Amino acid sequence: MLAGLMLAAWAWLLFLHGKFWQSGPELSPMLPSNAPSVAVVVPARDEAETIAASIGTLLAQDYPGLLRVILVDDGSTDGTADIAGRLHGLTTIAGSPRPAGWAGKLWALSQGIAFALSPRERAGVRGLATHLQPEFILLTDADITHDPRHVATLVAHADRHGLDMVSEMVVLNCESLAERALIPAFVYFFQMLYPFARVNDPLSAVAGAAGGAILIRRRALDRIGGIAAIQGALIDDCALAAKVKTGGRIWLGHSGLARSIRRYPHFADIWRMIARSAYVQLRLSPVRLLVSTLGLALIFLMPPWLALSTTGGPQIAGALAWAGMAASFLPTLARYRQPFWWAPLLPAIALFYMAATIGSAINHHRGRGVVWKNRAYD
Repeated sequence: MLAGLMLAAWAWLLFLHGKFWQSGPELSPMLPSNAPSVAVVVPARDEAETIAASIGTLLAQDYPGLLRVILVDDGSTDGTADIAGRLHGLTTIAGSPRPAGWAGKLWALSQGIAFALSPRERAGVRGLATHLQPEFILLTDADITHDPRHVATLVAHADRHGLDMVSEMVVLNCESLAERALIPAFVYFFQMLYPFARVNDPLSAVAGAAGGAILIRRRALDRIGGIAAIQGALIDDCALAAKVKTGGRIWLGHSGLARSIRRYPHFADIWRMIARSAYVQLRLSPVRLLVSTLGLALIFLMPPWLALSTTGGPQIAGALAWAGMAASFLPTLARYRQPFWWAPLLPAIALFYMAATIGSAINHHRGRGVVWKNRAYD
């Protein structure tokens, strides 16, 4: 019975779940028919290692319209603001202390957006603060580098299709052994949670986004009540997508024009990255944790167990499910230029993610909560 349930689950995932495994779509470089003004808002907290490279690519955008880059220094202690202050053409804002109930990144974004929409000079600003009343706002992280054509491509796609929000899963760093083993699977699991085809379907309730690159229309942001509408969200990108899709159209795809330069050299680094928000994704619910753990065990762990330790029908079912699982992982491995032999190891990789999720729950119930960039959240 369990073998049949497992096989049915994989049949549904492979054929009826938005073809999540396709690892697409991806935008080709393009120019907008007109060039509306764009404000780029970058929150930064202790990003001295990546800030110059990231901001440098934003300042070098080949965009035919008016574009301003605004960095919000969110209480950095490593000299991030000093490094950014040496970049010509950048506006730098010293962020104010985070109010109760706000996530740090969202409070920084809120301040940057408010500045972009305000004609007034503000205390703590470095650089030219030209008022532009942007039609679009690009929210991006301080560890992302951008091809010179990236902003133009995002705006062109939004304009051509009347989209309120365009988001991209940027290419993640995949150099260390830990990254090669675990990062493609991170993207694969994200696609499984938020099938891009369903996100992009206006008739589907599925809404998702990737925080590395989110272009949003100003009027859409106004419609939902601004960033304050999701002020406490720790999975802020998907929370924003859900708000915007209620009454608007969104699009999510992969990027060939932006990549993350944040490194995760050790398995422990990726463990902490997963544990930061995994239990939050389950709404801090022990019941959801139990159900998801059992479901993942059925989907990812049972196929190899049946294939290697049983005979007859269950063994055939396990082998078929394992083969289908491995085949579905191949497009993501190809995107990250990783060898095909990682594919049959997906059950072991899934076990790592399951353990990190359980660790995230244990941390929460021990009162340790979520810690990120030396900042703790309840």
